[in-house]
Amino acid sequence: MANATAAGHALRALTHLASRAEPIPAAHLARTLGLPRSSTYHLLAVLVEHGYAVHYEDERTYGIGAAVHELGAGYQRRDPLQRLARPLVERLVDSTTHNAHPAVLSGRDVLYVIEERAAGRPSLVTDVGVRLPATVTASGLAMLAALPRRQVTALYPSAAVMVSDGPATPSALRRQLVDVRARGYAVEEGSVSPELSSVASAVLDRDGHPVAAVAITFRHDEVDEGSPARLAQAARRTAELVTGRL
Repeated sequence: MANATAAGHALRALTHLASRAEPIPAAHLARTLGLPRSSTYHLLAVLVEHGYAVHYEDERTYGIGAAVHELGAGYQRRDPLQRLARPLVERLVDSTTHNAHPAVLSGRDVLYVIEERAAGRPSLVTDVGVRLPATVTASGLAMLAALPRRQVTALYPSAAVMVSDGPATPSALRRQLVDVRARGYAVEEGSVSPELSSVASAVLDRDGHPVAAVAITFRHDEVDEGSPARLAQAARRTAELVTGRL
């Protein structure tokens, strides 16, 4: 039990160090954790020894260490989004009988991380590892609509960075994103493949930041007038389930 308590103190210390923009004195950490200074120094010494903290002797401060980055890199390498999302996307494909694919935002592109094909449906250009401009895809528009406006402006500062088949200017993109927010999901009709449309909804992290989007792609001539909205709601429900798992 004593070891468990010490582990809890260590995790709280790491969390606090990681939340600070600058290294902090040991006394500050001791006050935050409610620990005696002597215990805090012992705790920091262990963290420094194992590379989880760095002691800046000249400043008499402590900061986060490189070993924490290795932990984060290991987590990313396991690709939790794919593991958590795949069974839900498989169910989405079974229930809708259309292809579905989660994607993540990478700069001004979307990167497709899963491709689940429905029986008898054709292969799509949105295969795993493919990148497409975010502004021409439903997945990209869903994620951009969930970003703060300042971040969208930073990504698309001028017409020079816009691509063909998407909105021609940053202001046109902003108007399109307003529509996405009002509708609750994004729509793309023929921008990626002439005969295909897609609907998509964003997956959010605990801070409400878009980390992915779930999209469904279908042929125009194989659905009735009300189907796109129903498919959009199915994609939205799956995105919400992935959000909950994350």
